Amino acid sequence: MKRHASAQWNGDLKTGKGTVSTQSGVLSQTQYSFTTRFENGNGTNPEELIAAAHAGCFTMALSAQLGAANLVADQLATTATVTMEKLDAGWTVTGIHLDVKGRVPKADAAAWEKATTAAKTGCPISRLLNTTITMETKLES
Repeated sequence: MKRHASAQWNGDLKTGKGTVSTQSGVLSQTQYSFTTRFENGNGTNPEELIAAAHAGCFTMALSAQLGAANLVADQLATTATVTMEKLDAGWTVTGIHLDVKGRVPKADAAAWEKATTAAKTGCPISRLLNTTITMETKLES
């Protein structure tokens, strides 16, 4: 299986603008720029897209882990926060924090912990990223 996305950029770093598009068409010439990445401009940025990919992948992996334990979630919600810092080597993604909430009938704390930990290490996007990934989880009743 292969998936693709594309980017186009015109101009210099600070005043130029670009677009990103995905194979599915969900993103179609979506604007990104210096201001959307390092300030609060309208549009997207690579770090936001990584966060979205990780949140989606992790949540699906968690659903699979729960299913393997014969548990089905009423609801799972994950927010992935990417941290980027300027280091000596330049701008670097230094971590991703997953904030995970779930309503899972019949799940106890041990089952929840086992499923979230396995999903964190087993999610393909987690394995792709070469950074520290932290997580906070909450099983709601």
